[in-house]
Amino acid sequence: MGTQFLFIGFMFVAMWFLIIAPQRKKQKEHAKMLAALDQGDEIITAGGIYGEITHKKDDRFVVKIADGVKIELAKSFVQDVVRKK
Repeated sequence: MGTQFLFIGFMFVAMWFLIIAPQRKKQKEHAKMLAALDQGDEIITAGGIYGEITHKKDDRFVVKIADGVKIELAKSFVQDVVRKK
């Protein structure tokens, strides 16, 4: 009976180090990247659209994707920074 609890505990610890901890680290890095974004930075969205941030709001960015075309994008949909200003 004690070895079963020990095995379950070992499985939980292994799952924590293999799955949960790396995911939390990745979320923290993404939040840090979002906080550092500013006007003029080129980004790529989760949908694969490249654009330039023209305005920063509390919960979203206004992104210029073509001449005369701007969209509002939730901050969580920014995948990566292509070029800093």
